[in-house]
Amino acid sequence: MTSDVYFMDARSDSADTSLIAKTVTVFDAAGLDELVEPGDVVAIKLHCGEWNSSAYLRPVYARAIADRVKELGGRPFVCDTTTLTYSPFSTRATELDLLQTAERNGFSSAVLGCPFIAADGYVGTSDYRVDIPEGYLLKEAYVAQAIAAADVLIALTHFKGHGMGVIGGALKNLGIGAQSKRGKFNVHMGGHPKYGVGAVVEFDEKFVVDKEKDIEWELIEEACPIGLFEIQEDNTIAWDRDKCMTCLGCLGVMNPRGIFQPNQMLFDATDIAIGDAALGVVKTVPKVGFVTLAIDVSPKCDCAGFSDMPIVPNLGVFASKDPVAIDQACVDAVTDSPGIPGSLSDEMGVGDAGERKFDLAGAAIEGLSEQTTINTAVVNGLGSRNYELHHVEPVGREKFRFPYDERPTRQRFARMFEKFQPFPFDRHDGHGFDRLPEVDIEAVKPHDGPTVGTHSHAPYHGDGTSHGPNGHSAPENQWHPGEEGTRSHSTTHEH
Repeated sequence: MTSDVYFMDARSDSADTSLIAKTVTVFDAAGLDELVEPGDVVAIKLHCGEWNSSAYLRPVYARAIADRVKELGGRPFVCDTTTLTYSPFSTRATELDLLQTAERNGFSSAVLGCPFIAADGYVGTSDYRVDIPEGYLLKEAYVAQAIAAADVLIALTHFKGHGMGVIGGALKNLGIGAQSKRGKFNVHMGGHPKYGVGAVVEFDEKFVVDKEKDIEWELIEEACPIGLFEIQEDNTIAWDRDKCMTCLGCLGVMNPRGIFQPNQMLFDATDIAIGDAALGVVKTVPKVGFVTLAIDVSPKCDCAGFSDMPIVPNLGVFASKDPVAIDQACVDAVTDSPGIPGSLSDEMGVGDAGERKFDLAGAAIEGLSEQTTINTAVVNGLGSRNYELHHVEPVGREKFRFPYDERPTRQRFARMFEKFQPFPFDRHDGHGFDRLPEVDIEAVKPHDGPTVGTHSHAPYHGDGTSHGPNGHSAPENQWHPGEEGTRSHSTTHEH
């Protein structure tokens, strides 16, 4: 089966070719507008970004989709979900944390034109369980309640790399992002007898904690929310590994210290589970569509507390009703693109066009595959890797005019300017402002510096303060050819 994917590139030279306009244009071209009926509650699921990350999608993209949904008679809300406690200092693990982080990143009802909510509630246990007997690994999923309750789901995705998932695309936006906290434990293999952290990680039981040299040694115990680590009297570590939930909060503490040795099976199994959990979402929500922006393609996910430079240039906007096809199209576009010099793709030696980028520049450990989740979603019947890419044409700038006042300039401003004229026609013989009649324009265009000297009365501001005259001797050539004889220096030049 071949699925349709609609695409507009990242170049812009007019209102209707801006990335914001293109987001709406491909939304309509892919038929996602046909999913929304009057009265439908529409969940717009995105990643609001971690505290201090910066590559996440700007809120204006969600606003554009929300406005379009309202035009169609739908009732939109934008949402994200709580995370696992995957670091000792989580910033989105509760609804309160999530809302405060999201607001700092610009996601509020004032900006979005609709509510922003935590779709799985305060703790992350508000969810809907769905059976997925066709799943390759998972046989059930736990979909965030607000998403499961919606009539329509639009997955608005920032395409990027991911340390564990290798790629962060539409499938991950559903298979992790649309799962409740309970669902995330399921996907991350919590309690799994073969693939969970407690089962698979190599643990150095003889490791001795050096409390004098390791100033953050207490994090070894504090990283686990249910207290499974205990430092013994001899400074070795006891770990009740059979109870491990795989919240991932300890990995960033244990791995760098050599207490744990990461195991690829945990990562591979999680990538498979993402594909299955994504299927659970599509089985739960009656109508689902996908819009993906392959811009600011950072090597790691927006759930990291930082954003490295993009590994490829901005590629464009994609839309489809098939999450597998849209992810494959994005992966192919990244593969076909040259990497950015100095980026992680360049550093890892995969910067040439035609090189697979994410296996090395996205994955946290070598041996993972950018195709694992995609292939799983083919096996479980969610979608197809085969796609036809439709290049969408702009629809005209009239559609994207400022909507709050569509009158042309004279109709809008003639009466206002009669009362409050911003141009001072009464000054300088109608010319308005104090300016020289002519200067040597070419003198300040050279790339190696100006060919005229500094004004003899000019103060120096280069250190952030205002000094008196800078003390430079008057240059041999005058500072402004054309000024001489036109006026005397006014006292405003003196400080």
